[in-house]
Amino acid sequence: MSGQSLLVPGEITPIRSVPGNIRRPEYVGKPAPAPYTGPEIQDAETVERMRIAGRIAAQAMEEAAKHIAPGVTTDELDRVAHEFMVDHGAYPSTLGYRGFPKSLCSSLNEVICHGIPDSTVLRDGDIVNLDVTAYINGVHGDNNATYLCGDVDEESRLLVERTREALNRAIKAVRPGRQINVIGRVIESYAKRFGYGVVRDFTGHGINSSFHSGLIVPHYDSPHATTVMQPGMTFTIEPMLTLGTHEHDMWDDGWTVVTKDRKRTAQFEHTLVVTDTGAEILTLP
Repeated sequence: MSGQSLLVPGEITPIRSVPGNIRRPEYVGKPAPAPYTGPEIQDAETVERMRIAGRIAAQAMEEAAKHIAPGVTTDELDRVAHEFMVDHGAYPSTLGYRGFPKSLCSSLNEVICHGIPDSTVLRDGDIVNLDVTAYINGVHGDNNATYLCGDVDEESRLLVERTREALNRAIKAVRPGRQINVIGRVIESYAKRFGYGVVRDFTGHGINSSFHSGLIVPHYDSPHATTVMQPGMTFTIEPMLTLGTHEHDMWDDGWTVVTKDRKRTAQFEHTLVVTDTGAEILTLP
């Protein structure tokens, strides 16, 4: 296990501007989004728009990841992704979502999810999750991945590699007619082989014109996740695996979620649409 010191909050820079001609999601400037009342199954035209949003989100994440190196701040990664999205006519979905102040989430080492980009400087040996969502043409595309910064210890590197594999296996389990809990069953059974914790309190979610539609996609085998997958359903799968407990603490900022034992954690995510035979990934660069 890496001997890195634990993270502490850094300084947050002012909110980045978005050109006025770029359409905002309805929740910007409000304390919370309006409840989603539409369908979980999307028509072909909506799915095509989501492909565009997903591609921009994936490309923005890829561009930010090119800058991951010791000495770079997480705020700089946010700047790169922000500028990429607005240059491509997209709004960064996290910016202003329930008051979140930045255009991506940057979650390092023991941070499970929702880390706020700030003056924190990346160190050699860190693992860095970037979570990027783009909003364009009235729909969202959401993805994340965990990257290695410099020379990363073997235990952390394997955690990252296996978390990516957990997502890949879960995607292959998607089939119309199956219940959503098959996704969590596949992830949990794979993670248990290595003694990893599987985070339960943060899940995948339905996504479309709504950032979070209300559909829940657990990453463990939940008896309550009995929704049957159908062609045209759009949702994310985003397993969070840990080297220790699945339990968490929240920083005082109300966003940053860390493992209770402060051991490292990794996450990967794609937005998917259920097809007649399986799943299509909508967040490909």
